[in-house]
Amino acid sequence: MPRPPHLCTCGRTVPHGMRCTCQIASTRARNKRHDRNRPSASARGYGHGWRKARAAFLKINDRCALKGCSAKATVVDHIIPHKGDEALFWDRTNWQPLCAPCHNRHKQRLERQQ
Repeated sequence: MPRPPHLCTCGRTVPHGMRCTCQIASTRARNKRHDRNRPSASARGYGHGWRKARAAFLKINDRCALKGCSAKATVVDHIIPHKGDEALFWDRTNWQPLCAPCHNRHKQRLERQQ
């Protein structure tokens, strides 16, 4: 049996599992404000050197490290967030291979809690 639609705060009826266009627009605007104040990836240390090191690491560690997932790894994750610490950023023992869905779902949820 299909699940019933829900009512958005703007008053529109939205099918179950979908987001209202006003919610999507609000999320995009919030992300745009956040990105405006954020330094570029290169300024945060993710430049040419990182891309080379990342590619070499993923060549050796090609599967997601999270338990129960065997997808192809596409992200090199810092186990302990480096928060600008160069030594921790480049410490390969602090790196783990993750697939993008695991990184976006599990790791970012953990980082938001800290």
